Parts: sequence; C-alpha cells; structure tokens
Amino acid sequence: MLFSRKWLPDGKLWYRSLAATESKYISFNPVDGQRKEFNSKKELFDALATKPENNGGPSNTVKSPDGKFVAFLRDWNLWIREISTGAEKALTTDGVKDFGYGTDNAGWKHSDKPILSWSPDSKKIATFQQDQRHVSNMYLVKTKVGAPELLEWKYPIPGDADIIRIYRIIIDLGTDTKMIRLKMNSDARRGTLCDDISCEGGFDDVAWSDDGKQLAFVSTSRDHKQENLRVANTETGEIRDIFEEKVATQYESGRGAINWKFLSKTNEIIWYSEKSDWGHLYLYDASTGKLKNQITSGNYVVTRVLKMDQNNRVIYFEAKGKEVGRNPYFRYLYRVDFSGKNLVLLTPGEGDHTANFSPDGKYFTDNYSQANVPPVCEVRDIKGKLVTTLEKTDLSRLSATGWKPPMPFSVKSADNRWDLYGLLYTPQNMNSSLKYPVIVHIYPGPQGGSVGSWSFQAGRSDSQSLAELGFIVVELEGSCNPNRSKSFHDACYGNMGENTLQDQISGLKQLQEKYKFLELDRVGIWGHSGGGFATAAAMFNYPDFFKVGISESGNHDNRNYEDDWGERYIGLETKTGQDISNYEMQANQLLAKNLKGKLLLAHGGMDDNVPPYNSYLVADALVKANKDFDLIVFPNARHGYGADSYYMMRRRWDYFVQHLLQATPPKEFQIKIVPDQRIKDGE
Repeated sequence: MLFSRKWLPDGKLWYRSLAATESKYISFNPVDGQRKEFNSKKELFDALATKPENNGGPSNTVKSPDGKFVAFLRDWNLWIREISTGAEKALTTDGVKDFGYGTDNAGWKHSDKPILSWSPDSKKIATFQQDQRHVSNMYLVKTKVGAPELLEWKYPIPGDADIIRIYRIIIDLGTDTKMIRLKMNSDARRGTLCDDISCEGGFDDVAWSDDGKQLAFVSTSRDHKQENLRVANTETGEIRDIFEEKVATQYESGRGAINWKFLSKTNEIIWYSEKSDWGHLYLYDASTGKLKNQITSGNYVVTRVLKMDQNNRVIYFEAKGKEVGRNPYFRYLYRVDFSGKNLVLLTPGEGDHTANFSPDGKYFTDNYSQANVPPVCEVRDIKGKLVTTLEKTDLSRLSATGWKPPMPFSVKSADNRWDLYGLLYTPQNMNSSLKYPVIVHIYPGPQGGSVGSWSFQAGRSDSQSLAELGFIVVELEGSCNPNRSKSFHDACYGNMGENTLQDQISGLKQLQEKYKFLELDRVGIWGHSGGGFATAAAMFNYPDFFKVGISESGNHDNRNYEDDWGERYIGLETKTGQDISNYEMQANQLLAKNLKGKLLLAHGGMDDNVPPYNSYLVADALVKANKDFDLIVFPNARHGYGADSYYMMRRRWDYFVQHLLQATPPKEFQIKIVPDQRIKDGE
C-alpha cells in the first residue's frame, strides 16, 4: 500500500510503500523513469538533491509568499513578524473585542489564526474588520473540581436579526503602512463554498491580480441566494461591480474547491454556475461582465478546477457523472480549452480518482480505486499518457484475516426519479438462508452523504464491525445530497427534516427484494451530527419501521445551531400567521412523543460545533412525554468525542446487540487498537 505521495520542487516524486513486513521509501523521476528504494525517510531525504519545502511556521500565523513575514493576531489587531529578525509591527491598532481585524470567530469555527490573503508580491494584505458585537453568545461549562470554567464566544443563530458583518480592507505594507477601506457597505460573513469564509484555509473568494493593483472578490448574501462578483482598486478602494448571479435556493461554487478564477492578464473571469441544473464553468469578460462562452456542458458536474494553464488557455478539472455506465460519484480528471473545445478524459481507469500535479505541471499522479477494488497508483504526463504504474495494492494479508469489502448497490429514489447508490456490509460468515436485522448508518447531508468517499478503505467507521456482530449494515446516498444535479441536491431544500428518510425506507425494501436475508421487521439506525438529527427524526416520524436508534450529537433544532448551515439549506427563518417558525416545523423535540422503540441519545458536553442543548431539548421533550430512553453525556468531549470515541463505539455495539439482536453483549468490552509495526512514530 502506498502512503505519503509527494512531489518535490525539482519534479521528482517520493512516496512510502508498505510491504508485508516493512516500510520502504521510494523516489521516482518521471523524466528518465529512474526509481530508487530507501530504508528510511532520513536515508531518502539525505539522498535527495532537492529537499521537500518547509511551509511551516506557527499554525496560528500566515506566511507571506516571499517567506519573509508571518501575520498573526494580537488583542483583536493584525500584526506581522519579520522571520529573520523577529521584529514585530502592528498593522492595525483600533481593533476591539468582537470588532477586530482578520478574526476567525464565528459559530462552530473559532480560532486565533488570522483570515487574510497576501498579494503575490507580499506587499499588501487583503482582510477585513469583523463586527460580531450584535450576534448571540454561546456558553459551555467545563466539568471540573472547584469553580466552574465558562467558555463563551460569539455564535450567531438563525434567530439573530443580523449576522456577523465584515468590512473589507487592504493593508499596504509600504514605507508607511496604510489601510485602504473598500468603498462599499459591509458584507455578510458568508462564502460561496461551505459554512465559513475560510473553507480552503485562507481568505476565500478573493483573488489578486498579478500586479497586486486589483482584487477580485465575491459578496454572498446571508441566505446564499445572491452572489456579486466585484473588482477593487487596491490603491484607492474603488469598487467595480462585474456581474451577479441569483438563485432560488442556494449558490455554491463547487464541491471541495472554489472554482471561480480571476485572469488579470486577459481581464477575464472563469465562473462556476449550476444554472443548467449541472455545475459547469463559464468564461466572462471582466470589463463588461458579459458571457464570452460556456466552457463545460452536459449532464455531469464539475467539482474542482485543479490546474489552470493560462498561456495555453487550458483547464484541468475534476468531474463526476460524465462516464456513462459508471458510478456517478467517481471522480475523473479532464482537460478542456477555455473555448470549450478539445475535452479529453485523462484518467481512464474505472474508479474514484485523486490526481496530484507535479510542480512543473508536466506530470501527475493518479491514485484510483473503488470501495471494493484496491488502489492503483500511476504517473501520467499532462496529456494523460501512462508513464509508469507506481504501485498496485496487495490485499493478501488483509484477505487472510477474513476481511470482506462492502457491496456496492443501486436502487431508485422513493419518488422513482433518480438512481441512488450505496454500500452494503454483511458478516464474513453470513448464511444467506437466514434472516439478519438491518442497521442503517446515515448521514443525510446535504453537504455530504452516508457513504462519504467512494475510494477504497479497509475500514469505514465501524460498519463492518457492526456487520460481524450479526447485522446487515446499509449506507445509502439519498436524494438531496451533493455531487449530482442541482435539482437532486435541492430535493429537500427548505425541509431539512426530510433527512432522506423516505429514500432510506424505499431503498431497504428494494434491497430486500434482491437479498432475502434482510429482515425489515428489525431495522435500526444510527448517525452522528446531521446523522444524529436524522436518526431521531427516523425514530419519531417512522416509529413502526425503525425499532432502535442511536442519535449522536444531533442538531435536532436548527434554531439552536450556527446560522450558516441552516440558512444555506433551509433559508432564512420565517413565521406563519400563527407565529410558527419554518424551523420549528422541522424540530425533533416536537415529535418526541411519537417514540415507540429504543432510543439512545449521546452528546459531548463541550461540543462547540453542535451545542449539547440540541440533545437536551429532545431529552426534555421525551421526559415530558413520559417516554423511556437512554442518554450518554461525555462531560468534556467536543463534537467528535476524542478520547471517549471508542467508549461510544462499544456502547453502540452493545445497544444494537441488546435491543435489535435481542442478545447479551459482553460486559464492558474494551476496544484495543494495535499499532501497525511497519509504521514508526512520527513517520
């Protein structure tokens, strides 16, 4: 198996390969095909003429492109430090609590790393002053001996009259540091890609011109229904509006990457839009805002632009669903001219592909696999020609343990409109003449799905472990999830409480027609976060179908969850004539009285993503409805439970064995993880 695949600045490649009993380090030169093996990373690095680049620095700083400075936050102001001398300088001085510069404090994400973008010449910084004084506070209390310790931070929610606002600024680091405030009203703290304005690690939705005199950026409305692309003069702060896009539901600029680009040399914009019902690329004139031509088209979705060759006017991009007869969630790499001509598939092997380009852009690695087909790693040139096959994964040691892969399947959606895809897990020693209770592992999206990655993984959470306990485990990507058409993704827009549950039930019934060993009189369900929300909704809305549920860290009432997620997929909160909120109609606690089966709620007491009050609302409603249920609180755990995660896994197994299998689990079974002896600490 291949790990740590990385290109070097000189165009060579190095990676680590795990053989049966040892770990090897290998370098490869795609120019001459020379391949060398080493016994350790140190031995490999000592032999390299060009060492791997170190882009380090403290994790709460942002390094300038020339490597001379790092920017950081101190007392709500933005500072820089010269790396060679350690000399520090304040770039702003009037920042105050909750109205600071470049601050990353909002909702579920709050860190001390500045959000900013350096100009290419390292002489300017694009950032903002963030006003969050008017939004709600969130409070959590640590469990400890003695006086309680309160955690307090700004956490906007849909009920707030306004959300966090940002005032865009440019800081010129010339002889006399100068701040230029862009001549516009404040923007909502929103981005085109996900729940944050720093989804890609920096300041999203901004792009510098090559000479640093212009900054293109996108302003997103609070409800994500309007995008305005603008260009600022970074010396005067003047703004030019280029064009806007309005949508009925919510706009997004790609899947996993922001795909709009500013081409200052030719004064053009590459824009991403789903206006054809599929995510595609369009070329615009940045002076007039007029469409020049559509670049990609067809019934498939462009997910990520990976590389731009402006000189040859070629785009290299990742897309899903174009290859007929193949799983539409598989990623493939393509190239196309800016004109939309000469579209070419560069990764022909069937499977889910991950491409990584060499620094000189002449080669790329292609790692591809399927959920039940092990990875192959190849090197190809920029035209897609195979240079070499680096490795093919050997599963013999894994198979010798009795391991079996999940089984891919396809069913129709509940409304018979779409083909849906999923994975089915069965016990190693399954007797197909017997009946097995079923567990649905659910994540309803809409920003992701139950399966997640369609690449090969030896273990996917604990789905196969649950199967080995005597269950059939099903993971189904329901309609309303991404990576398909816009209409597919919008199937439950405005009603997050739908939770793909009708698709889940319909899918199980279709699977039972093919696989008679599924016993649908005994169906359980579990999920985490959005999956916890869906699990409780399943137990309350379909109490005669789902008999046992485990709801972990669910956002049961999105009025209690951070603003951006709900407002992106539900819309802004509105009230009916009877003063009933559109969010209230989707809240799980209002349905708790319908519970018939066995339900376990779990939550971390210090969950700063989905605050524990979400589960407390459901617990309180169950108590008032005089319903029996179970509750686990991990007092100091965050959203993912951390050190308590294996305890939760064991309790999950116990709960399904006891209540769905009607068996007695071993008392206080301890999960032990044995480290791979081929991998040394720190490698």
